[in-house]
Amino acid sequence: MGARGPARRPSSGVLSSRALNRALLERQLLLRPADLPVVTAVEQLLGLNAQDPNLPYLALWNRLERFTIRDLTAAIEDRTLVRSTMMRATQHLMSLPDFRLVRPVLAPLLRRVQHNAFGRRTAGVDLDALVAEARELVADGRVLTRPELGKLLARRRPGADPTALGWTVQYLTPFVHPAPSGTWDVRGATPFAGTEWIGMRMEATDEDRRQLIRRYLAAFGPATVADARAWSGVSGLREVFEQLRTELRLYADEFGSELFDLPDAPRPSADIPAPVRFLPEFDATLLGHTDRTRIMTDEVRAQVCVGAAIAATVLVDGTVAATWTRSRTDDVELLRVRPLRPLSATDRAEVEAEAHRLLAFTLPENTRGDVWLLP
Repeated sequence: MGARGPARRPSSGVLSSRALNRALLERQLLLRPADLPVVTAVEQLLGLNAQDPNLPYLALWNRLERFTIRDLTAAIEDRTLVRSTMMRATQHLMSLPDFRLVRPVLAPLLRRVQHNAFGRRTAGVDLDALVAEARELVADGRVLTRPELGKLLARRRPGADPTALGWTVQYLTPFVHPAPSGTWDVRGATPFAGTEWIGMRMEATDEDRRQLIRRYLAAFGPATVADARAWSGVSGLREVFEQLRTELRLYADEFGSELFDLPDAPRPSADIPAPVRFLPEFDATLLGHTDRTRIMTDEVRAQVCVGAAIAATVLVDGTVAATWTRSRTDDVELLRVRPLRPLSATDRAEVEAEAHRLLAFTLPENTRGDVWLLP
């Protein structure tokens, strides 16, 4: 008789969508303002989307007591937080220890992204030699923008596409994008800097992959294997979950899907109140699962997730109830809220109050703010 695999733990019960919602909000620091340092909060959230420089600031304003723009800028400037291409091949802000852990696990994903997006445009290019040269060009603290780096790499490769070369090395090597890039309202060409000072492994170990799943569950669990794959973009996670099965607690959702969780992770009562929250575009709370019904209905999702875009949203009673946008005319900044479902008079008052609080955080000096809450 063949050897048996590890014993399967029985399920600890069925968790409703509302119970999963409250667990997610608790772990994403959205049930109450947290009294945490910036770096500790970013680690709890397992990184912040940073495709636009202001997104991490808006995410932390939602979650932390007494948060200021300077708090996050200081952590980016002193490099305790670094910005790089990470989950789902998009820009994220992470602590140094988390960057060391996560980036090697994502390397196969990012190689696939490079091949799919730029494989034809880099056909015939020795990619290993390209990466080695790119690392030399940004060695010893030198910083180059992606266009500058692409042009330098193209000099030794006649006929090569500088844009494709710049993007290729962004995917194939763990460059970071140093300050002032990624700080409040600072946009422009992406600067590249080397990471020799970080001391990162180029290849992930099996324990790295297991630890990534533990960290994912701490930030987004309970969750399925498919949920972790949707959040990270990493394939082959079924085997990693199986390796962890005996140390995890098992549940089922209302549809019978198997959920995994850390034994001691918080799972608050489904009845606990959830305050109104304004989430920025691409907030990971909306992106951490393949089945997003714990945070929004399928009908709402169709209006929030359009192509590659993820709208800025408003949570009411823990789920997406509206989208929001900001625009500026002369010296007036307008925050417009568009409900996606009927809101009670009480809900509308709370949404409007939170919108004014958000404007108070974002308004430049000598700028007047106004809120439009549409019917």
